[in-house]
Amino acid sequence: MDEISAFAQKFDDGVKVGHEKVREEGEKRAKLAVAKTSLKAGVSVDVIVQITGLSLDEIKQLDLHK
Repeated sequence: MDEISAFAQKFDDGVKVGHEKVREEGEKRAKLAVAKTSLKAGVSVDVIVQITGLSLDEIKQLDLHK
């Protein structure tokens, strides 16, 4: 593999990793939004943990005033 091919492969790998991170961050934000809305609606924390897969600590850290 020449230098250009090696660079192109590393670039493609980096793009794939970047896309995966963005997707994961988006999923996390969506889960946090669902948890926040659910808390405001009076859904129990235990149910929110089951629905979102978030930890109890993550849910407790939500600022409901935003």
